[in-house]
Amino acid sequence: MKELIDALNEDLAFEYSAIIQYITYSALIKGINRVELKEFFLNEINDELEHAKYLSDKISALGGTPSVVPKSFKITEDPREMIEELLNAEEKTIERYANHAKLAEKLGHIDIKVQLENIIVDEARHRDELKKILEKLGV
Repeated sequence: MKELIDALNEDLAFEYSAIIQYITYSALIKGINRVELKEFFLNEINDELEHAKYLSDKISALGGTPSVVPKSFKITEDPREMIEELLNAEEKTIERYANHAKLAEKLGHIDIKVQLENIIVDEARHRDELKKILEKLGV
């Protein structure tokens, strides 16, 4: 059980990081795409917050203590770098959740497996939107 709790706590730390990263980038964004990107960043926070709430509750239900420390991320004021950083984070997050869903299934926690797969759907949508934004920015 400890292995699953640790995996979910890793996910939780990254969700906290995503929330903080989106808030920070929304405050730092400048330039011609500021309004559009700020709105996009702020809109993504709700999904990440819901993921964090689920993970915290599940960790507690499994007998663990939810993490309170976010992972670090790169701070930049360059809009293209912001999108690239977020895209990279979303891609790694999808891979991590896929691995943790397999772990949950292996340990007989089908409910966690399914919920992690649902989170993957949200993260894939974020990834796809970020890719479209990069294309629009000419990357």
